[in-house]
Amino acid sequence: MELFRQVPLYRFLALCNESGMERTVLDCGAGGDSPPLSLFVHYGYQTIGIEMNVEQFQKANRFAEMRGQNLNIQHGDMRSLSFSDESISFVYSYNSVFHMRKEDVKQSINEMKRVLKPNGVLFVNFLTVKDFRVGEGVDLGDNQYEQIEDNEPVIHSYYDYNEADAMFDDMKLIYKEDRVLERIYEGKKIRQGFIDYILKK
Repeated sequence: MELFRQVPLYRFLALCNESGMERTVLDCGAGGDSPPLSLFVHYGYQTIGIEMNVEQFQKANRFAEMRGQNLNIQHGDMRSLSFSDESISFVYSYNSVFHMRKEDVKQSINEMKRVLKPNGVLFVNFLTVKDFRVGEGVDLGDNQYEQIEDNEPVIHSYYDYNEADAMFDDMKLIYKEDRVLERIYEGKKIRQGFIDYILKK
């Protein structure tokens, strides 16, 4: 089994494994060349993925095909999930939900909570105002910016430490971490800021 770069997801996976619930998991923003749903397959999960970006969707499916996996990643929008209420045990969005305006982030979070089963576990992370990119690009107000990523305009929404808490008032907080990472990227030292939430419905 290969190791995945998305280290915080291992904590979420451990909590899912310990819960005793049916092993169904939904990834909102499941695309890319190293889809973490592959990790959940190794632990016997029935996986579902939603990805809006066609190129990232294709990359994820090529990854799965090369490994003989059925990750069940679909082209779709996390703001309007096509799943029944309370139908999935575990839901996560890793490094994805903040690529939209904050009003759309809230709508997406509400959709994730809607499809989550009672006692199900949700993991989601946000960019924070400690990130080095805050202030770059077209200012959309309220720490929202249109910035260039891979030569494409992409929205990034940045949050204060307690700003997202209100979206989870109806859930039990299991874990919250304010992370600041410093690393070398394309020969330059950068600082990234994230807040991770793990919550129980």
